[in-house]
Formats: sequence, C-alpha cells, structure tokens
Amino acid sequence: MTSSTITLSLVDTDPAELAVDAIVIGVHSQPGERAGDLVGTLLLASGAESIAAAFDGKLTETLALLGATGGPGEVIKLATLGTVTAPVVAAVGLGPEPTGAAPAPEILRRAAGAAVRALAGTARVALTLPLPDDADAPAALRAVAEGALLGGYRFAGYKTRPQPARREPVAEVLVAVPDAGDAVATAEVARAQAVANAVRRSRDWVNAAPNELRPPAFADAVADAARAAGLEVEVLDEVALREGGYGGITAVGQGSEAPPRLVRISYTPAGGGTGKRVALVGKGITFDTGGVSIKPSQGMWEMKSDMAGAAAVAAAMLAVAELAPAVPVTAYVPMAENMPSGTAYRPGDVITMFDGKRVEVLNTDAEGRMILADAIARACTDGCDYLLETSTLTGGQVVALGKRVAGVMGTPELCERVRTAGEAVGEPTWPMPLPEDVRKGMDSEVADISQVNAGMDRAGHMLQGGVFLREFVADEVSWAHIDIAGPSYHSGEPTGYLTKGGTGVPVRTLLHLIEDIATQG
Repeated sequence: MTSSTITLSLVDTDPAELAVDAIVIGVHSQPGERAGDLVGTLLLASGAESIAAAFDGKLTETLALLGATGGPGEVIKLATLGTVTAPVVAAVGLGPEPTGAAPAPEILRRAAGAAVRALAGTARVALTLPLPDDADAPAALRAVAEGALLGGYRFAGYKTRPQPARREPVAEVLVAVPDAGDAVATAEVARAQAVANAVRRSRDWVNAAPNELRPPAFADAVADAARAAGLEVEVLDEVALREGGYGGITAVGQGSEAPPRLVRISYTPAGGGTGKRVALVGKGITFDTGGVSIKPSQGMWEMKSDMAGAAAVAAAMLAVAELAPAVPVTAYVPMAENMPSGTAYRPGDVITMFDGKRVEVLNTDAEGRMILADAIARACTDGCDYLLETSTLTGGQVVALGKRVAGVMGTPELCERVRTAGEAVGEPTWPMPLPEDVRKGMDSEVADISQVNAGMDRAGHMLQGGVFLREFVADEVSWAHIDIAGPSYHSGEPTGYLTKGGTGVPVRTLLHLIEDIATQG
C-alpha cells in the first residue's frame, strides 16, 4: 500500500486572486497591551498583504477573536465570504517575529506541513508564507516545499470500507514566490519534490504491515524501485549469503521461514564523479520479536518499524538517482526477520562474520548489530571513503536523547558533519562517545568479541551498539553510525510535517551529506 500523491508548483499571481480552495498565510505572535488581551496580539507575516487589504485591515482582529495566538504550528481557518477568490484563509502560527530576518527554515517547514495537513479535504491550496529576498531565499523555499509535501502525506492503509469522515489529503499545492519562472526557485522545488518523494517512500515501507513486507518481499520492492530509477542492483538470497560467509545475516534470519536478503544498490555519476566514494548501510529487520531473548509483548507491534534504517537508505538512493550528485554512492541493505523457533540462533552461539571475526552471541535481541556488521564489512571490502550507517539499533538512544534527537557515533569529523547536516534539514543528531571501557567489557573468553557488554547490562546501551559496529569498519574509512530508534517512528499525534507512523528520518540528512561530500570532499 502506498501513500496518496501530491503535486507542487510555483505561482507569482496576487494571492488574493488565486483560484484555489484555500490560501495559507503566516502569523506571528505578539504580546497584547494588557494581560489577557486577545485582540491585536497577532502580526501578519510578509506575503499576506493583499489578503489583509481585502479584509479592510480587520484580518488579524478576526483571527484573534477566533482564538489564534500565532503559536508555532497553530492553524486557524476562516471563511472569506467572497473577500478574496479562495473560499478559506488558513492562518498558520510562526511564533514571535524574528528580528531583522525571515523565520528559520525549520519553522517554515513545520508551518507548511501543519497547514497542509490541517487542510485535508481541500483539493488545491496556495501557500503565501514569508520568504527572504536575500541569499537565504533558496533554503527557505526548499523548506516550505518540503514541509508541504511531507505534511500532506497519508499512508493509504488497508481499510476495506469507505470512511465517510476521513477527508482526503491535499492533492495540489501552489507556493507563492516573486517570480515563478526564476531558475533557482524552480530548481529548489524540483529538488524538494525528489527529496520529499524519497521520504514518503521510506514512510510507506515503514508503515507497511509486517506480514506484507517480510525480507523477500521487502528486497523485491527495494530492488524494483531502484532498477526503475536506473540504479544497479544486486540481491543476495539465503543461499548466496550462506555461501558468501555472511554469518551475521544468516544467523539472525535462520529463525524465520521468510529467509534473509542483502540488497546492494549502486549509483555511479556521469564521468565517475569525484575521487571520494560513499557507502550507505541501513538495518532492515522487518519484524523484531527479540528471537529467543523475546521482547515483552507490550508495544511489540511497533517492531514493524525496525527496518526504518533500511527504508531510509533505500529511499535515499532513489533520490540520489534523480539528484545525480558528483560522487559514487553504494547502499548495502541487509534484511532479516528476527523470530523465535527451533532453527533460531541462540545465546551462547559463536558466529563467524563476513570479515572472519567470530562473535559470541549473548542476547538474540541485539540482532541489528549482527546484520549490520556483515554489511559494513562488505562495504569496506568493496571500498569506500565515507560510510554512513543508520539503524533503529538501541532503546538506549531513546532513553538518552528522546524521540526526536538521533545519536551519532564514529569518526569525530564525520559525526560533526552529520550533526551539521541534521541541523540544516530539521533532523537533529547529537554526537556520543565510544568509550574504551565499554569495549573492554565486550571481550569474550571464547570468541573475538561478544555481542553486548554483559557487565554493563543496559548501561551505556547505545554506546555498546556503536562500539560493536566499530570493530567491522576498516581503519582507513571515515564512518558514522546514526541511531534512529526514537526519531524514525512517531507514535504520538501529528505535528508539523510529521504524521503518525514512519517519519523518513534520516533520508534528508543522508542526502544533504552526500551532496556536501560531492562538492566539498
């Protein structure tokens, strides 16, 4: 099942004369003259001047009487009664007016997403949000476009009966700009469309029912999409994995009747690109019961999202094919279903990995690092300069950093680039250490390394995952592990451009990094 489609284009017509079903304006919060004063507490953002004029200067007063405060993400709808062409004006809050500048891109991204989501049931919507007229204009426009496309996302689902009260998502969005034919603006919209389509594809895969997306089906879906995008694809089945020495992937997948896969996707730019090579690795556990070390049943259904890293990496490759950065990129997507059965791997097993290292298994619920280690080792064997791996690896990430901020570990310089990229696109990360005392506790009496630090138990759980993965990265490779256990899935009420379910994190961070590497090395 896939999400609904949405189209986006630019327009430079007077907003008051646009033939749309609803027009979105921005409003800032502004303190009233006395405590509790509602009237006059709003300030219209730029772009709404002609709409305000049509209301004879009473627009902010009317919105305030309807309860508008200008708070970030708040959406208040008002019938225009013929004052402008659009029958509805929707005012979206932007927070306090910034001093001497337009709102930050992330504020605009969230506002556009909130407005388009709130206008479900409306076919055609125009956005007249404030855009700067300086060098920051492209980033602001990109943010508005991405927010609209992502906020309007809705997974189709599996319902068999019509839902009368369920309003259809917005189908078309127009973004008001000074010049709709401007080449830079047009390029930004095209890029936003490519990036948002990738995020939406990632969300679709994460939101799919786990019985519909077991490893062979997931591999087929990814391979078909990648080939359609013109990318080179290699799929290793369970026989090829066993014969190729992928002990980690094979061990985790052997407990399920749906066998494991490894999908390798390659992009080569025209002319070969720069001298740098990028590898992407994403964890694809299509469902995680914990295996023999079974998880508690409460909330286990969310373990359908344990393949969010794989979904993000595979979807990012589709955007790479469209954006065509001047750097070669290869993705490695290991897929398995972690199930308890008579053939499942056990605590106490010793597994020989792709690079020959032997791992003592202490907890079968630490399965993600097993499949990732094989994929990382393969990527390093093939050759790469930068390795970016992302996974819903540890509950420790959520404990330490919450549901919005991903943890990043690895080569310090690359981790800082990941943090900067995440900040730029609205997918925050925070660098975490890889302490040697954590590694020391993973020494095994019978193998090269144990899978977890038994002495630390759950302490430093996120760091244990990073320390283990570091063992499989070649010394000459700059690498970053991005733990997205929390940010990859939004279980609360929709907010900004995040809808309930899969978020698509960190597709936009990965694409920003790839483009940065292509231009900066």
